[in-house]
Amino acid sequence: MTATIRDEGAQEMRGRSELTARELMREVGSVLRMSEAEVAKLGDMPDDPDEDQTMILNMGPQHPSTHGVLRLMLELKGETVLRCKPIIGYLHTGMEKTGEQLTFMQGGTNVTRMDYLSPFNNELVFSMATEQLLGIDGEIPERAVWMRMLLSELNRMSSHLLFMASNGMDLGAVSMMIYGWREREEVLRFFQKVTGLRMNHNFIRPGGVAADLPAGWRDDVLRLLDLIPERLDEYDILMTGQPIWRERLQGVGVITPDEALALGATGPILRSTGVAWDLRRDMPYLHYDQVEFDVIVGSYGDAFDRYAIRLNEIRESMKIVRQILDMMPIGDYRIQNKKVTPPPRARIDESMEALIHHFKIFTEGFKVPEGEVYVGIESPRGEVGCYIASDGSPTPYRMHVRAPSFVNVQCLPHMMRGGLVADAVAVISSVDPVLGEVDR
Repeated sequence: MTATIRDEGAQEMRGRSELTARELMREVGSVLRMSEAEVAKLGDMPDDPDEDQTMILNMGPQHPSTHGVLRLMLELKGETVLRCKPIIGYLHTGMEKTGEQLTFMQGGTNVTRMDYLSPFNNELVFSMATEQLLGIDGEIPERAVWMRMLLSELNRMSSHLLFMASNGMDLGAVSMMIYGWREREEVLRFFQKVTGLRMNHNFIRPGGVAADLPAGWRDDVLRLLDLIPERLDEYDILMTGQPIWRERLQGVGVITPDEALALGATGPILRSTGVAWDLRRDMPYLHYDQVEFDVIVGSYGDAFDRYAIRLNEIRESMKIVRQILDMMPIGDYRIQNKKVTPPPRARIDESMEALIHHFKIFTEGFKVPEGEVYVGIESPRGEVGCYIASDGSPTPYRMHVRAPSFVNVQCLPHMMRGGLVADAVAVISSVDPVLGEVDR
């Protein structure tokens, strides 16, 4: 057994001689509601290896496929993974506690940095929770609602395009890294034109959005919708039908519907098992009940299904975006409620009252009635939820984010068990975790 340099306390994986039945139950079976007999049966690997036949080693945190901040402790017998234990916390920033020190007006600058590949969805769920507490969730202007949908779906496309890039790189399809980044950059260029920033926008805010869409935005979106389909067809040629790619992914990292549901997995991981659960369709928010799209599901729950689902979800998002272009109304882009909306910029130069109003909103914030709320939406990685408890002040009394990457990472031990260490990289990549969201 190799000695580990770092000691993470209870997070550490311990050797078999130190492992109690209770710990094995916790590590393997209790979360799946299994009996002790079933766990004992699951614990018997082929030939029931002795401790001197196995070794425990670290994969990460300084490792390309673990993104530099995820550490896996693996117990190996030869090249077979007997046990796996994810160790997290290397990127911990305390964003939820920070959110309790920031006003509701400032909160968007904080949450947008959690899942930094899908910032608009973070901003959206925080804003929707705040609006419910304020009691203005039914008053958001139609243009703002459709703008939120447009940005969320384009963000889903950019996130999945980066998955295509990093997943290809992890498995040796180096060209995909270049192609995926190339297409994602086109989407980010549009975000920069709309918000002024490529990432971490703080653009979706309580009451609507920060600004209206710029001139020429429709042509920019249509150019994206014309450009990307041909590129996705190239991905199909490069990867989907490629024998080596299929051998690396098919039958690797399999998880069953029961396991995925018991572990709380959502998004492409859950849908890869055949469970057609998508909050946009099953618990509609914004105006998703007014657009047509398909929920993509897999059959085998393996790494290939998770790859194929994300590839086809890009196509479904493009289908939604085309419908949004046809339905986008004219009108206000934020609620005309002076309690939560600052005055127009032009008024600040003309009116001392407007200047004071602007100053008070951005320095002191607005008070939110007492209460608690939970809102969940469908991010590219699954259900991202925001729980806020308010005590009537301008800052949240408590804030907690249900981060899908955090929940999905606990599927890794079940996906890797009994597989090869060479497939561990494929399994991590197929989960598509964002560690900023895991540790937040």
